[in-house]
Amino acid sequence: MTVQQAKDFRSGDIITHAEREFEGVQRDYALWLIEHEELPVLLAAASARRDRWIGKTISFSKKVFIPLTRLCRDYCGYCTFRRDPGQPGGGFLTTDDVRTIALAGKEAGCKEALFSLGDQPEKLFPEAAEQLRRLGYRRTLEYLADMCEMVLDATGLLPHSNPGVMDRADLARLKNSNVSMGLMLESVSTRLMRKGEAHWNAPDKVPVLRLRTIEEAGRQGIAFTTGILIGIGEMREERVDSLLAIRALHQRYGHIQEVIVQNFRAKEGTRFQEMAEPGAEDLLRTLAVARLILPGNVNLQAPPNLSYHDFPRLIQGGLNDWGGISPVTKDHINPEAPWPAIRLLREKTEAAGYVLRERLALYPEFVRGNGGWAGPEPAARGEFVEPRVFSYVEKLRDQDGYARDSN
Repeated sequence: MTVQQAKDFRSGDIITHAEREFEGVQRDYALWLIEHEELPVLLAAASARRDRWIGKTISFSKKVFIPLTRLCRDYCGYCTFRRDPGQPGGGFLTTDDVRTIALAGKEAGCKEALFSLGDQPEKLFPEAAEQLRRLGYRRTLEYLADMCEMVLDATGLLPHSNPGVMDRADLARLKNSNVSMGLMLESVSTRLMRKGEAHWNAPDKVPVLRLRTIEEAGRQGIAFTTGILIGIGEMREERVDSLLAIRALHQRYGHIQEVIVQNFRAKEGTRFQEMAEPGAEDLLRTLAVARLILPGNVNLQAPPNLSYHDFPRLIQGGLNDWGGISPVTKDHINPEAPWPAIRLLREKTEAAGYVLRERLALYPEFVRGNGGWAGPEPAARGEFVEPRVFSYVEKLRDQDGYARDSN
């Protein structure tokens, strides 16, 4: 579709196009939509596309958040999670710490153990390398792999790790204990690496390195979460290009189980504490265009806690997942933004005409075995989850692939 054809479209035509076309809109059309289309038309098209290809179910995962280490060699302009050695929280959780947090999550009914951590701090800080040595390890990712295996075996919680940039060997080892993994692409913009920009002095935010990790996860058949972060200095054109890069990788490997559209929130004590935040309409516009760009059955999420009391509006943008919600631990990445209560999520979701269901850290279509892959040969279950790990999934799943007793 050309830009001129897009301009000639009536709202009903856009909705019909969104319902009919599985693969998603092309770049020129997406650029026109994100810049010029009326917001109500965009939202209607995104909702129609979600309803056509995914249905009337919106999911969430009940998780416990395990911040294995907040040490990080990256200095992103917006982050309050990271620490340097010597700062409060500037160390590694011990094995006992990890076990205690995981057991508390299991007691509260969680089924996912979300491991978040800084990126390879031992490459920058001798103190981090020494702490790891005392724990019996050389690298953070080696320690992570053992902690994931411990949590899986000791609690039955399903690990999902977000450790940053990984190579082939690291991904392969983590697959032995993780049902899924994640790495936010954030943006394909290399401008954001310049001095003073969001990713200045953050070597692990080089777009090509992050894309390489996501692609390698696809080669190894790992169910993967990624997404974009909006409002950090990128242009809308770069948002579209980031989403198109994610789509291209999914079309090749069929492994992207979830795409997150996350909005920047300014935090005190960061370089970006005075940065203007993207407004609700900007978030809704980007979320809707993401739904129209991505293949029809890709799961789309926007964190409800970052939209505060306005979060029910995000349903209009075509999302079908609220992400991880913890009854035990705060959002350590965004500690100022508490998760909404599951009761409130259910109430608002049902008021919008949708059904709320609890999922696992592995999305239902991946649990059922097709991996969401739209190619001629559906992927086999074993390509995404190792058989030993999948035995733990079987204990927690229902017949539809959601969390057992999720109704």
